[in-house]
Amino acid sequence: MSSDTNSSGGHAWRNRYEQARASGRLREADFTTLSGLPVAPVYGPAEGVQLPGFERIGWPGEFPFTRGLYDTGYRGKPWTVRQFAGFGSAAATNARYAMILRQGGDGLSVAFDMPTLMGCDSDDPRALGEVGHCGVAIDSAADMEVLFAGIPLGEITTSMTISGPAVPIFCMYVVAAERQGVPMAQLNGTLQTDIFKEYIAQKEWIFAPEPHLRLIGDLMEFCQSGVPSYKPLSVSGYHIREAGATAAQELAFTLADGFGYVELGLSRGLSINNFASELSFFFDAHIDFFEEIAKFRAARRIWARWMRDVYGATNPKAQWLRFHTQTAGVSLTAQQPENNIVRTAVEALAAVLGGTNSLHTNALDEVLALPSEKAAQIALSTQHVLAAETGVMNVADPLGGSWYIEELTDELERQAEGIFSTIAALDPAGADHPIGPMTAGILRGIEGGWFVRQIAESAFVYQQRVEKGEKKIVGVNVYSQPNGEQLDVLRIGREVERKQRELLQPRRANRDNAAVQAALANLVAAARGTDNVVPSMLDAARAEATLGEICNVLRELWGTYREPAAF
Repeated sequence: MSSDTNSSGGHAWRNRYEQARASGRLREADFTTLSGLPVAPVYGPAEGVQLPGFERIGWPGEFPFTRGLYDTGYRGKPWTVRQFAGFGSAAATNARYAMILRQGGDGLSVAFDMPTLMGCDSDDPRALGEVGHCGVAIDSAADMEVLFAGIPLGEITTSMTISGPAVPIFCMYVVAAERQGVPMAQLNGTLQTDIFKEYIAQKEWIFAPEPHLRLIGDLMEFCQSGVPSYKPLSVSGYHIREAGATAAQELAFTLADGFGYVELGLSRGLSINNFASELSFFFDAHIDFFEEIAKFRAARRIWARWMRDVYGATNPKAQWLRFHTQTAGVSLTAQQPENNIVRTAVEALAAVLGGTNSLHTNALDEVLALPSEKAAQIALSTQHVLAAETGVMNVADPLGGSWYIEELTDELERQAEGIFSTIAALDPAGADHPIGPMTAGILRGIEGGWFVRQIAESAFVYQQRVEKGEKKIVGVNVYSQPNGEQLDVLRIGREVERKQRELLQPRRANRDNAAVQAALANLVAAARGTDNVVPSMLDAARAEATLGEICNVLRELWGTYREPAAF
């Protein structure tokens, strides 16, 4: 194998690469090995060698993007170091963000607490004991303003991992930016908004599927015209995998959800060549090193092919699958927690070799509590070591052409295609569904508990293999030690909840409550009709309506959702 151009398309790749070099789109870096050997930007078949099926592998930056989206790989643009953080109050999390940025992070990702994820205020009786525990508490735009104090939202990209109340949280983010003097048209970031995976795996929904899809469709339309660089939807496989799915199930369920959202956009009359380029994905990087690399490569190839051949995207960027990766939380162990540093490094390396666009590395103590500052710094340094010391950024898709990697990639693609067919067949009348056939199958699978049963069965089979010792976990069922060192972990005290509740009472008293009620009434009127709800929701956020108030008026209109029994 060599880096020479060949009749399989290497000449075209070389021309694109040289254009990138001439236009200054390559990093200034030493592209040699530790011993000083020069390294080519990509490797492939020798000149004149014809490899059957090579078009399925191809060259970086060309359809079907198996080897990556960019001709230059990480030589042109490194992955974004985007650490996921959030705990306690907005002020405490803001301090953690400042640390991440000082230590070399170049993107932020917000973890919200459970009341926020469920669309409840911190003084809601259902929030008792949960405020600030698994993420940051956000009750109104005032909290969002504190969360990003001193962080220029016109320059820093921010990802927000929330789905049920994603749209009102987005509106509060826009208001925080406006209060910094940043117009919403300048914002760049990502909102998760993926309600399908909530029904399938994470279970943090508010309404039935149809109202949630209404909100998502409205947000897609709003961002297309008003926030063009913002990505209003990040399709998440991470939580599906963490619930117990296999790699093939994570791949297939996630991409199927993505196809459903493409159908939603098309049903709204949006141009696929415009809105599909703003979709992004979020995957798990688990501990099986080569399987994960193959999963990422298969995901790009499947998505590109479906976007072009099924949904008609002709713009190459609309065929791109951009994705963020987080290392696997479920692979971390409470036993011998220092081993989690090694697990995270291996998983992060798999994500990078698979071509991730951004990456979060888990902390060693996350299996026990929210990350301590020291653990968060180690996790951040893990990415810096990978980027600065290992040479992984010198070559695009360095494992491409490996017999093992290519066979794994093909096999995961075959399994995923079989699952797509099964999902589409769940609703025999799917062709007549007003959004689309894949959407119809997903909804039928949610309502009938099919996804839940599939994941539960996979999780059960894996757990049996662990208990039998067939799958080995160091410190758990092999090489265990009777007494391990106890870690000092971050604890969120009850004081956080008390202070957050105390903030709400004067905030409600000092705002213009007539303006709040008028904005909420306009929101209900829009939701009851066919108008886009985002402008009226944005007005409610500007008036300091709380998250619970916004979600409650919609609960009264649309009701709530109860999951059917699946067993």
